[in-house]
Amino acid sequence: MWDRGFLFWDCYFAVVWVGTLVLALTVAGPGTATRSASATLIVLLLVWYVGGGRQVLVSEGADERRAVRRLALATTLFVAAGTLVTETRLLTFALVPQCFIALRLRRAVVAIAVINATPVAGWALLWRPDAQDVFLNSVGAAVSLVFGWALGSWIIRIIAQSQERADLIAELDARREEVARLSAERGALAERERMSREIHDTLAQGFTSLLMLGQAVEAELEHDVGAARGHLELMRATARQNLAEARSLVAGRAPADLDGGSLPDALRRVAARHGAAVTLTGTVRPLPPALEVVALRACQEALANAAKHAGPGAGVRVALGFRPGALTLAVHDSGHGFDAGARHAGFGLPGLRTRAAEVGGTADVTSGPDGTTVTVRLPLPHHPDHHPDPGHAPRPPHPRGAPAPPPAPERTAS
Repeated sequence: MWDRGFLFWDCYFAVVWVGTLVLALTVAGPGTATRSASATLIVLLLVWYVGGGRQVLVSEGADERRAVRRLALATTLFVAAGTLVTETRLLTFALVPQCFIALRLRRAVVAIAVINATPVAGWALLWRPDAQDVFLNSVGAAVSLVFGWALGSWIIRIIAQSQERADLIAELDARREEVARLSAERGALAERERMSREIHDTLAQGFTSLLMLGQAVEAELEHDVGAARGHLELMRATARQNLAEARSLVAGRAPADLDGGSLPDALRRVAARHGAAVTLTGTVRPLPPALEVVALRACQEALANAAKHAGPGAGVRVALGFRPGALTLAVHDSGHGFDAGARHAGFGLPGLRTRAAEVGGTADVTSGPDGTTVTVRLPLPHHPDHHPDPGHAPRPPHPRGAPAPPPAPERTAS
């Protein structure tokens, strides 16, 4: 913008230069030879400006030594012209701004002092005018010096402030780019984590089931063809379910089990594939899609873990409870249990806890000799049509061998 806008300074210098040349040629006083000599010096100033002075100004004094040399030459030509014809000191108004553009403040002040004072002193020594003329010219030079110093200092401060603001803007732009980059990286990482959880809770579990069913079919082909065919049908159903889940992931839709149905219905379908029963307490009401997905994935993960780790013959039950302000899902298996406090390799339980935490909920795992229970509690938004329910959280089946407590009444939405 500075390069494109420098035409203004070119025009300004041209106007002042033409005015000075006209004064040098037409002013009364010195002889024709003196005026011609002064005009020649002014023409040389134009040559100086076109030949090298303009480049110094456009670069804003990036090479200050070069700027000092070029301005020293211009000052010499100007002082000589002003000594011969005092009216040519009009060119001061073109040289003073150039000093502040190309030089630092201290050197610029020294330069404008020389530009304002030296021509008057040389003119007075050469022509010996009367005292009044010397006084008037000295006053004019002093006023020009003070004005040039004040205006130039103010302009330099404005330029410095503009540069500081430009630096701040550049830094802000850099910070914004950095924030945008980090946000993009964070978003990509979060999306990878989400897809990892989705794939683990759906496709990976389905492929595991297919492998287990394949092993069962291989073992049954020789002595129980009917059971093998049943497992083959289950394999086909599992493959279809995996395909539906894959399509849902690609399209960004809700999980296949939630497509067109309620959460309790989806949990029943998932539990049926694992031979588990579902009990429901509380009044069913519409839920935000994010809570439904978390509850469904938590159930799928807990059921898959029970199938892999509870042991053969272990029973599994799922309990879903709607309470005022909370949704509780509990999955209990009657397997041999494990040490819940020990660190375990795997993605399932940490992913389950992460899912719950993302919607403000919790996920707890308790395990012992009588089985394992995975309990997920999710906060529910206030529903204007919902009335407080005296019921309690869903309770998993009582451990084997102990008297079972009376079941909570099962209610469904009318």
